[in-house]
Amino acid sequence: MSSCSSRQTPCSFGSVSSSPPPSSAALQMINMLDSAAEQMMVYRDFQAVFDTCQRGLEKLAGTEDYRCTELKTGFCILGIQALAELNRWDGVLAWVLQQYERQEDIPAKIMQMCILLYSKVGEAAEMQEAASVWLNCPSNCGSAGFRTVAELYLLHILVPLGRFEEARQFIAGEVGGIAFAERKQAALNIVEEKAQQSQEAALRSGIHPGSEISAHPNSVKDAIIHKLEAMLRFLYRKVLTAGSGLFPLRRLFLIAVILYMLFSRLDPAAPSSFMWISKLCQLFKQMWRTTFGPYYQTLSQKE
Repeated sequence: MSSCSSRQTPCSFGSVSSSPPPSSAALQMINMLDSAAEQMMVYRDFQAVFDTCQRGLEKLAGTEDYRCTELKTGFCILGIQALAELNRWDGVLAWVLQQYERQEDIPAKIMQMCILLYSKVGEAAEMQEAASVWLNCPSNCGSAGFRTVAELYLLHILVPLGRFEEARQFIAGEVGGIAFAERKQAALNIVEEKAQQSQEAALRSGIHPGSEISAHPNSVKDAIIHKLEAMLRFLYRKVLTAGSGLFPLRRLFLIAVILYMLFSRLDPAAPSSFMWISKLCQLFKQMWRTTFGPYYQTLSQKE
């Protein structure tokens, strides 16, 4: 199995320091990385990209004295992009941990990509533990991307998840002191603004902040509305098929009772009730016009 040069000269993305010259194994890894990038950008063959990255990482993992960290980072970055394009984003973090074993050993660039990816697909909670462990590792405090990871953790994980108190503690804590320094107040202002917006949105929807609600409340309400509409339309059709004789007062009374029960269980002052009341009123008016409209026309002609 091939290996990278055991010298301490770091490898870079597509270029290696001229002194000392790169080994043939290092050049092979660079060419493989270039090939994966070409498959990504030119041919858009994402499965081939991932397979190439996997082979490159396997060869790099076989080295006893490994110094080409940038090559490994490059393969991981392209592999993450390929998995995202293949809609296999849910396996990204597990795949990255296969390469680095420990969460705190993941490079800052890759941690940033993972946070943004999981946040974009609405699964920010999947990255909370990994990002927290990474930020609280003392060896990562001096890395170039530490501040960026901290900002992404705050804005793309804690705030979207509604963990505002935890966000305040994070900013005021040791990690926040290193990451934000003189920008602490600005970060706190952002958290307070988002918390206020979340509270106002919860009040508008009639939900108390912090209460547990279903994941899709709007879809549940829509389903209930559709069922009520179907029931009322069914009663409406029954009224139409009653015949031209005397109007069945018992059926009209039944409809009135149902409408009364529905209205009495709604709070007309609640914004969430407007849609219900509007649709019920429209159905009731339509039934009224159809039922009694011919009688009014007959009376007007006689007059």
